[in-house]
Amino acid sequence: QVQLVESGGRTVQAGDPLGLPCAAPGGAFSPFAMGWFPQAPGQEREFVAGISWNSAKTAYADPVKGRFTISRDNGKNTVYLQMNSLKPVDTAVYYCARSIYSETSLSDMGKYDIWGQGTQVTVSS
Repeated sequence: QVQLVESGGRTVQAGDPLGLPCAAPGGAFSPFAMGWFPQAPGQEREFVAGISWNSAKTAYADPVKGRFTISRDNGKNTVYLQMNSLKPVDTAVYYCARSIYSETSLSDMGKYDIWGQGTQVTVSS
């Protein structure tokens, strides 16, 4: 069974960068699109970034454009979320997920069927 394991979450200061990796130890990583979805306290999980199976397409939510970068290494079965200029509003549990598609509907959370356990990111002011 495919598992996704996020790591790298911690407490940082506003303005700091932070990178989150998400690994798929059991494989079955490619040729599926991948995405990142934070869930802030008391709020619903939402889309922030997605990437197609071959990295040709990426998508970002407006609040993170220019600050967050999604990338992947299919050889390592890992997807990354590089977050720069972090803000307190970015505080959330960050989940990675695997899409049922290879390159379409990157921002549609309903098209992601395999999820990790999440990693906590806290941004202090």
